[in-house]
Amino acid sequence: MADRGSIVTGFICPGIPHPLLCPEKNDGWMNLNKAFAQLARQIRESGATRLLLYSTMWPSIIGHQVQAHPNPEWVHVDELFHDLGSIPYRFQMDTAFAADVERAGTARGLAVRQVAYDGFPIDTGSVTALKLLNPDNDLPSSVLSSNVYSDRAETIVWGKAVRDAIEASGEKWAVGVVMTLSNRLFTDFIDPKDDHVHSPKDVEWNQKLLEFLGDGRLEDVAQLSRAIQRQIRVHKVVNFKPMWWLSACMGQHNRYTGEVLAYEALYGTGAAVVQLTPRAAGVGDKEFDEDDVDVFQGDRNVLQGAERGVLGAAGRAPAASTSPDRIDADLDQAPAPVGAYPHARRVGDLLYLSGVGPRQPRTDAIPGGPIRDADGNPLEYDIAAQTRAVIENVKRILEASGSSLDKVLDVTVFLVDMDRDFQGYNAVYAEYFTSIGATRTTVAIRALPTPIAVELKVIARA
Repeated sequence: MADRGSIVTGFICPGIPHPLLCPEKNDGWMNLNKAFAQLARQIRESGATRLLLYSTMWPSIIGHQVQAHPNPEWVHVDELFHDLGSIPYRFQMDTAFAADVERAGTARGLAVRQVAYDGFPIDTGSVTALKLLNPDNDLPSSVLSSNVYSDRAETIVWGKAVRDAIEASGEKWAVGVVMTLSNRLFTDFIDPKDDHVHSPKDVEWNQKLLEFLGDGRLEDVAQLSRAIQRQIRVHKVVNFKPMWWLSACMGQHNRYTGEVLAYEALYGTGAAVVQLTPRAAGVGDKEFDEDDVDVFQGDRNVLQGAERGVLGAAGRAPAASTSPDRIDADLDQAPAPVGAYPHARRVGDLLYLSGVGPRQPRTDAIPGGPIRDADGNPLEYDIAAQTRAVIENVKRILEASGSSLDKVLDVTVFLVDMDRDFQGYNAVYAEYFTSIGATRTTVAIRALPTPIAVELKVIARA
């Protein structure tokens, strides 16, 4: 029987590219660069034969993804910091492990797929970490995505599934997450010498996390996420989702030797390089007693309760199995969904709205008329009236979610007849959004599920 695979060391590292591309411009960035080099040496000394990254900078929407191209090769330019220059790369990926991860995840109820095609854009965080931690490209590596919508239960199961694949591999693994602690980037370019962590509250929580990690208390950090979510300045699940994953993958306990190799400001975020080495004894299994999740069966009310102000249909409180970031507006406020989806979903400080059409609450009437009759025959309709009704529906859903139209950041518009309708829709859109200045993409499509001509997909600040 083949030897059982194991995790010989774990780590946390940032993915913002400055420690790789321009460490000399800031003393803190240089310290992070040196800490990456130290971590790279310690990974070799651990006896690891494989390197695995869970990257918060590779977001997935549907399920979970694993890089499966044997030798992905490209010249990467970061979408935010393109002024820093190009990063050519060619990585050695563990394709057999990618297949094992897909099987293990599927067995635990997750949707997992391999990604294996030329030119797939590997994220900045993974590129930065692999270039600094595996500079000779001699360790076969694997990269995993971080699902934007996964709750704590799903994230824990994802970690356990990857651990299943690790144990089946017979290899020794260095397993890490690419993340920052506080993660609010500066929105304007800064002079490198002026870099600092955005707020005192962020600094306070960064230091608390590092205190726990330095003591080897990984599971306690995962549990501490409740307090972080309530108090940290910018509420984003990405602050602690990787801790959920790493703890589940490494064993959900506090039996580690922790070493904080560096902690510095990195373009407004708090960035740390940390190593966690498993050991026989520690400070205990868990600080908080909590049920464990082995198979993913859908969203669960794990992180927070209804106190977040989630509305159910007709104003009722959500059922216990409803995810706390799911938002279903009152049916007097918005038309009923035509499928198994909520009106909106809150992720950190953002709201993601499902596609919104012009149908009216309760009645499903279509202002301006439907585009076809029950037999599919085309009808005349008023695109201006439909567009106005869509935007008013969006406005009601946002307000029911605790937001407002002036907080919209990005809009995707779907038109079934671009040539006929763009001018009329565009004029009405301008009445609402000219002063808001949201980014917008307008797409021509063949049809929508109901006989309507226009639909909006919106992202807004919560």
